This record gives sequence, structure tokens and C-alpha cells, in this order.
Amino acid sequence: MAALSFQSVSKIYPAKSQGGASLKALDGVSFDIEEGEFFGLLGPNGAGKTTLISILAGLSKASSGHVQVHGHDVQTDYAQARRLLGVVPQELVFDPFFSVREALKIQSGYFGVKHNDDWIDELLSSLGLADKANANMRQLSGGMKRRVLVAQALVHKPRVIVLDEPTAGVDVELRQTLWQFIAKLNKQGHTVLLTTHYLEEAEALCGRLAMLKQGRVVALETTSELLKTASSNVLRFKVDGELPANLARQARITGRIVQFPAQNAIEIEQYLVAVRQAGLTAEDVEIRKADLEDVFLQLMSGASS
Repeated sequence: MAALSFQSVSKIYPAKSQGGASLKALDGVSFDIEEGEFFGLLGPNGAGKTTLISILAGLSKASSGHVQVHGHDVQTDYAQARRLLGVVPQELVFDPFFSVREALKIQSGYFGVKHNDDWIDELLSSLGLADKANANMRQLSGGMKRRVLVAQALVHKPRVIVLDEPTAGVDVELRQTLWQFIAKLNKQGHTVLLTTHYLEEAEALCGRLAMLKQGRVVALETTSELLKTASSNVLRFKVDGELPANLARQARITGRIVQFPAQNAIEIEQYLVAVRQAGLTAEDVEIRKADLEDVFLQLMSGASS
């Protein structure tokens, strides 16, 4: 039995005004996540990732289709499905009237969990919150509040951990601390579903990935197989000045950094010659293997809508 099962899930938001168009946020999304997987859900803003997680968590209802958590339907068997889930939301939602420890004990109570002080202590220590245990939630920085959200999601020891952009806007220290702890839980058998815009995180952590575009699954494969679909190499260099339009259309440009997909040495030389002929000088030239960001951009630009 799959840990998570999404079966032909669609979500349509009605038109906001008479005569307006409805919005199809999800369009027949289907895939399973096996128990113990570290699974990544990727896609640009508006692709439907958060909508899918909201349906999974019972915060939104699918227009059609079914979602199950270890065989329990999130609509017809909500209580049992929710008990198996630990969800870390994007938004920083917290109660300003309690300390960190009090917030975790209250969260435990929602799931009927008692006498779990040892586990709360382990969470506080593992997430770098031990010295903030008695601090009021209002006193914490944004990064510390996000650590508390993670602890709240894990306080009832859920079998499935759902992380919706957990490291958005947080420092490197928290990212490392969080991933070390989540990787440890994953090795212990917990299933992890991650959405992130940090594609290097997804590439490093996730064994399998689904990519959404406009509410549809456009890729569902192991990370290693997805990487094989990319161009074998990428030419990367810095340049002062603007590339000619015909070159710019083929490139990924970030400030001074220019990157071209290149299958072989001939293509690499052709790009460099074209840059020189444009009167520009390529600096800090390097050749690298394609990464998940290259695959992502290729799929998002090439998949039909």
C-alpha cells in the first residue's frame, strides 16, 4: 500500500464574477508515493503544488478524484488520515500567547498525544530550539518561528512528513539543521514529501520527483533518470554586455552569467565563436554537467500546456 496516493485529482475554482472564467488549478493529477520515499514535488508558482497539499491536508476539497494516506481517504476518513500526516506550511502561522514548549504541548494535545516530553526535548535540540523553549513565540525571529512550525508538524511522530517550501527565506544554518534531522527521520522509515524552489535541495535529497505545470504532471521519474534526460553538458561563462537576440534566446542568463546547453565540444566552440563575433569576451569559462535546474527549465518551457 502506498503511503500517499493521488488518483485523478482535479480542482476547479469557480469564476469570481458572472461571465468570468473558472480556474483549473489541478487537472487529473495521479501518482503514488511509496512508504519510506523522499519524494519531491516541483513546479513554478501557480503550478498547483500548494493546492495539492491543501487537499492532502484536508484544508481544501478536490473537485474530483481521491487522495489517500496509507489507504485512508482524506475526505471520508479525515481523522485517521490527518493523524498520519505532519504538515509544515509555507506561511508563518503561530499563536502569540504561548512559549515554544507550550505551543508544542498544545499541538500534541490536538492529536491526543500525552507524556511526550522526551520527544519534545529531542525536537527542540535537533532543530536548534533548546535555548528558546521558554521564549514567547512573538519574540522569535522568522527563522526560529519556522523551526517551531517544523517541530509542531513532527510532535505526534507522523508516518508521513509534508514540507511545503520549508526553507524559503531562512538562513543556511537552519537549512542544514533541518535537512540533517529530516534525513534521519526518513532513514527511520518516515515518508517525506517536499516542495521547494531550491532545486539543488531537491536534487540532493529526493529519490523521485514529480513536476507540475499548469496543474498537470509533466514528469514523474527518479531523480537520476530525470538528470539523464538533460543535455549532457552546460557551457557557463560571464560576459559584460548584451548578447545578440539569436544567442540570448538559446541561453539562460542571470546577470552577467550566461549558460548554454551543449551536447559536445563542437557546440561549445560554436557558442564561444559567436560570442567573440558579437564583440564580447567570455570570462571564467567552465563546462559542467547538467543539473536538475536545467531539466526543470527544459520541461517547463517545452511541455505543452
